[in-house]
Amino acid sequence: MIKIGQGAEAVVYKDGSKVMKERVSKNYRLPQIDDSLRKFRTRREAKVLSKLQDMKFPAPGLLNFCDKRMQITMDFVPGEKLRDVLIAGDEYQQFAEEVGKKIGVLHAHDIIHGDLTTSNMIKDKEIKFIDFGLSSFSDKVEDKAVDLFLLDRALESKHYQHYPEIFDKVLEGYGKSNPDAKFVLERFQAVKKRGRNKNK
Repeated sequence: MIKIGQGAEAVVYKDGSKVMKERVSKNYRLPQIDDSLRKFRTRREAKVLSKLQDMKFPAPGLLNFCDKRMQITMDFVPGEKLRDVLIAGDEYQQFAEEVGKKIGVLHAHDIIHGDLTTSNMIKDKEIKFIDFGLSSFSDKVEDKAVDLFLLDRALESKHYQHYPEIFDKVLEGYGKSNPDAKFVLERFQAVKKRGRNKNK
């Protein structure tokens, strides 16, 4: 078993074709709050992954989870990070549209990813989404708009050489797969405006 990643919330290990994600304790939180929060987030992530399996959405398959050890076991997703694929080449249009379509599918099923970056997308035969640690269920247009806004900021920061064209392509794909895209994109413009005002 090898350690393949560590974020603010969890440590990720690979064991053959499986990945184990363990939510780590935070010393700055009260023990009861820390335990409750990690348990809630572990259960919610497992629930989202289970829903994605039912949808046949390209994401890690849930194998099992334990909210006592705060651990989720899932399939390992092989391939390159989309971040690296985009940095290495300039064929971003088809990738961006595919990403947009898949986000549209998530939002049409009221799933918010919560951390949409090209580091959390894997390019194999198709683009697969990983790391649903901050994901949630929501039918709110605002939450979906914020999800898109986070991706917009990530693309502007990491793939500035293709921005804003790359995000325009994302929105093109999004509009093809989410029946409520019009309302989400209207709210997205409001969220983006708020973001600009905060930075002034």
